[in-house]
Amino acid sequence: MKALEFESKLGEDASLRVPDDLVLQIPKEEPVREIVLVPESNEDEAWRRLTRDQLLQGYSDGDSIYDAI
Repeated sequence: MKALEFESKLGEDASLRVPDDLVLQIPKEEPVREIVLVPESNEDEAWRRLTRDQLLQGYSDGDSIYDAI
C-alpha cells in the first residue's frame, strides 16, 4: 500500500476533493484506506510545547555524550 498526501477542505456536501493529478493514481473500483488528519487546537499545541520545553530543561551540555551512542 502506498500513501498519497494532499490537502483538501470539506465541501458543503461533506465531500473531500482529490486533486486531479492524484486521481489518476487511485485504482477505480478498488477499496482504499483513508486517514484524515485535522489541526489540533491551540490548547493542545501549548501543552505539547510546555512539556517539550520542560523536558529539555532537564538536559545539560554534559548529556550530549549520549548522542554519540
